[in-house]
Order: sequence, then structure tokens, then C-alpha cells
Amino acid sequence: MAQHSQGPVASSQKALMLEMKSLQEEPVEGFKITLVDEADMYNWEVAIFGPPNTHYEGGYFKARIKFPIDYPYSPPAFRFLTKMWHPNIYENGDVCISILHPPVDDPQSGELPSERWNPTQNVRTILLSVISLLNEPNTFSPANVDASVMYRKWRDSKGKDREYVEIIRKQVSATKAEAERDGVRVPTTLAEYCIRTRAPAPDEGSDLFYDYYYDDDDVDGEDGDCCYAEDDSGNLGRHPRKI
Repeated sequence: MAQHSQGPVASSQKALMLEMKSLQEEPVEGFKITLVDEADMYNWEVAIFGPPNTHYEGGYFKARIKFPIDYPYSPPAFRFLTKMWHPNIYENGDVCISILHPPVDDPQSGELPSERWNPTQNVRTILLSVISLLNEPNTFSPANVDASVMYRKWRDSKGKDREYVEIIRKQVSATKAEAERDGVRVPTTLAEYCIRTRAPAPDEGSDLFYDYYYDDDDVDGEDGDCCYAEDDSGNLGRHPRKI
């Protein structure tokens, strides 16, 4: 299309190509990123693997990221295709999170302008925010009120009220069939989940994007990669990367 060769479209396409390359060379743990259509840089498919030792362990959650023409000056939209029961995810799968809200000053929202989208954010920060949100919902302005109430009951009962957790585990179980259909093996141990990745040599990859390969010997505690794990209260945390 001719319009893709000039103006903001060309600029945003270049930015997205660079981000895709970066994410293929240095993937975010627990995520797999692909294009919905190789001819369209503005629609990405995301596969999210539930971190081991959390309620989401073994889960295979699919989502789409749709970018605006003026990216990165406007935020993309993040929508789960997999059914998700969560205080900050609408029934249609749209994620409600500050980082994806336009950078406008709206006192009624309860959000600070600094918490909203700005051009220094990128797909990597979005992915990390989403995985953090799954475990630490914002119940002050929920997108799903019923899920928010249920989550608070679970939290306030220190895990004795299991209704929230049981719904999540049922949803996780339901994703296994889709993982099988897609030929995807979901990591179920920290060693698999926190696997080290590397970019292939130039002649191994394509001209535009790089595939990534796994090095089974590199796991947390050996090479300093980050991993996710639950703390004593069942909350998902991210271990600091050792230097």
C-alpha cells in the first residue's frame, strides 16, 4: 500500500520492526511474540505462558496487541483472546491498565499522568506490566467488578476463600487443549520457564526477524536470569537479576 511509504506510518512501522527484532533477540520470559499477518506490522499475536509455582502455572493465554498509526506517541490496545477472569480485564478481553491509557490529564480517573502511556514505553514494558497485573490486580477501578470482589475475598481470607483461585485454575486447565492444537509445549518448571535465550548467527535467521533458540543449561541461579515465583502469600514476584 502506497500510504505505508510516507508520514507517520513509515515512522511507526520502523519503530515496530525494531521492537520486534529486539524481542526476538532478547525475549521476555514467558512470552512468545509473532505477527498475525507478516504483511501487517500493526497487529501482533502474543502467547503468554503461566509462570510456574503460581495460580497460572501451565496456562497458555493468547492475546493480540493492536498498534495505532502514530505509535509510539499513542498507546496500543491489548486484548486477551483467551477467556480471563481478572479484576482488570473486561469481558471482551480488553486489558485496563494505566500504561495503556492515553497521556491525558484526567483527575477523575485517579491516575497520575506519569502512570499513563508515554513514548518512552514499549512492548517490553507492556508485557512486564501485564504479567505483573495478572498477579497484583488493581481493585480501585476494576473492569470486572465481580472478579474484583472475589479477589479481595481471597486476599483478605489469606487464601482460605478459594473461589477466585478455582476459577483461574479451571481457565488454565481449559487452555491445555488449545496448546495441544497449536503444537505448543507449555513450560511447567522454573528451569524451563527461565530458560536463557540467544540470537542465532546472521546466516541462521531471516533478513527481517530473528528466531530464538534455547540453551537448556542456563537457568536462574546459574547464569543470573530472572524468574517468577510465588511468595508465601501466593503472590507472584520477580526475582532480581544478579549481576
